[in-house]
Formats: sequence, C-alpha cells, structure tokens
Amino acid sequence: MEWIQQLINGISLGSIYALIALGYTMVYGIIKLINFAHGDVFMVGSFIGFYSITVFGLGFFPALIISMVACALFGVIIERIAYKRLRSATRIAALITAIGVSLLIEYGVIYIRGAQPEAYPNIFSNKTFSILGAQISIQSVLILSVSVVLMILLQFIVHKTKTGKAMRAVSHDVEAAKLMGINVDNTISATFAIGSALAGAAGVIFGVYYTKIDPLMGVIPGLKAFVAAVLGGIGIIPGAMVGGLVLGVVETIVSALGFSLWRDAAAFIILILILIFRPSGIFGKNTREKV
Repeated sequence: MEWIQQLINGISLGSIYALIALGYTMVYGIIKLINFAHGDVFMVGSFIGFYSITVFGLGFFPALIISMVACALFGVIIERIAYKRLRSATRIAALITAIGVSLLIEYGVIYIRGAQPEAYPNIFSNKTFSILGAQISIQSVLILSVSVVLMILLQFIVHKTKTGKAMRAVSHDVEAAKLMGINVDNTISATFAIGSALAGAAGVIFGVYYTKIDPLMGVIPGLKAFVAAVLGGIGIIPGAMVGGLVLGVVETIVSALGFSLWRDAAAFIILILILIFRPSGIFGKNTREKV
C-alpha cells in the first residue's frame, strides 16, 4: 500500500518534470540550443497563476490558461530578443546568453516584487480515496490528469497540425524547410511559445502541489527537467515525457527509503550514469557526424 502511494506521488512529480522537459527538448530539437532560461519561465508561470488566484479570485483552470498564454508570449519575446540574432553564432555564445537571460529573469522578478516566498492557497478539497488500500488525494489525481491531457495535446499538435509538420521539417533540415516555403522564424517562435506554455502550466501545477513559490524556485526543477530530457533523449518528445516520469518516481523512491537528503543528488547521479553509458538517452540513437 505504501509503495502504491509513493508510486502515484512519483508519477505526479514526474509529470511536472516532464512538462518542463518538453520545452527543453523541443527547442533543442529545432535550433540545438539548451535554453537554461526555461526554468525561470516556469517560475514566472507559477507567479502569474498565484496572482490570478489570489488577486483576481480565479479558479485553478482559468489561472492555468492565463499562465500558459502569458508564458507563451514571454517565451516568444525571449526568443526574438535574445536568441534570434544568435542562430548562426557558436553554441557556447548561445549557451552563455541563455544563462544570462535566466539570471536577468530571476533578479528582475526579485527587483519587482522582492525575494520573499509566497504560499499558494488551498484551492482543492483535502478529500482522499482508496486504491488497493493506498490513500490518494484528489489533488494528485487532478495534477496527473491535467499533465497527461497537455502531453496528449502536444502530441496532436506535433503530428496532426500544419505548425507541427513545420516544426518537424525544421528540426530535420532547416535549409530544406526554407526551400519548401516554410517560415522558419515563425516556426521557431511557435516552438518557444508551446514549450513556454507547458512550463507555465507546470508552474501553476507545482505551486498547487507544493504550496511554496519564490523567485529562485525555477533553478532546481529546471535542472532536473534538463536531466529528464537528457535521460529520455534530448530532442525527442516522447523521451522527455518518459524521462520526467522516471526521474519523479526515482526521487520519490529515494525519499521513501529514508534518503531524502539525497533526493536532489539522485537526479544528477542519473545524469552522470546516462552520459557515461548511454549518452544518446533512452530513446536516442547514435548518429555519425562528418568532420
């Protein structure tokens, strides 16, 4: 019974990591950039959801939608201002810029509202129900359900819509996509918008699940989501989903075994092992590069 409960907690946590990891993997798949500012978009989404609920008195779902829309716009602004000019630059230049944007967002938020943490209001009832003897909260089920719906929606967008086809074409070959009449700039902006919207949703879900939020909250979940993306295979959307879920379950099991102080370290131990034994990730394939 205890293990079933921990497994469900791990899947709920993993679904949050998966939503953030999807943004990393989508952007990398298209422009080969590790967007380290993505964790801070997650933080901004969490605060937008918080103020939507506390100041405007909205419910969970309206706050979730507002946060997703605002973060989608924020992601496009970041891409157009910070990254668009660096597409032909070296990878290290883009990486340093991403770190700079991350710090700018974090300390910009601290400058605007201060560094003090906030507590999300309890917007769900504390009712639980029993599955095979394990007590599962309605909150955990709802969080998992919302995450799964968003992942299914992403799969639909990528595989069934014109924008999704353009994203896959640009990911495969940018120059060929241009020759076929695809607007590469708009496609890249759409990728940032979708990834940032998912990070915004993850921010609201995280706030509801863990209650406490602060301006530096995006650092550790952002790094763990990056680990999840690498674990599944960076640039591969199903890999990010599976990597996030696996990482969430592993963290929860480590805590359940009494090693809660090693909880954060577990993610980075997994990263080291993956880079040593399977650098391409679970779903990745080794590809040859001409030098």
